[in-house]
Amino acid sequence: MKISIGNDHAGPDYKKAIAEHLEAKGYTIINHGTDTFDSVDYPDFGHAVANDVENGTANFGIIICGSGNGIAISANKHQGVRAALCWMNEIAALARQHNDANVISIPARYTNIKQAVEMVDTFLTTDFEGGRHATRVNKIACQ
Repeated sequence: MKISIGNDHAGPDYKKAIAEHLEAKGYTIINHGTDTFDSVDYPDFGHAVANDVENGTANFGIIICGSGNGIAISANKHQGVRAALCWMNEIAALARQHNDANVISIPARYTNIKQAVEMVDTFLTTDFEGGRHATRVNKIACQ
């Protein structure tokens, strides 16, 4: 499975820990994030990950910025992307179960690395429930 990951200056240590964790589990990582704490623009990385998910280059995406909001807003501009801001494991599970989210957005300034890794594991291993949720998810994209 291929995972696209992108981050701004708030998340290089998160990206590194998540990527190493996923690679050890056999995932292929596509890295669009910065490796430094020098200020950069989160939309550049959110759009790169969203493009990978939207065009099928990656199965899922992981995006990281300070609050998780800006990068999620950027990714959600793509019609084929449902990026969910997650700050706890239960939200990550619900994002998959109820929203069929295909990108997880992590707020680096409001979670720790251990939480982030756990949320990513939950996100990647939780299935969409479909049913009544599918009707709602099908109404999300603009036509």
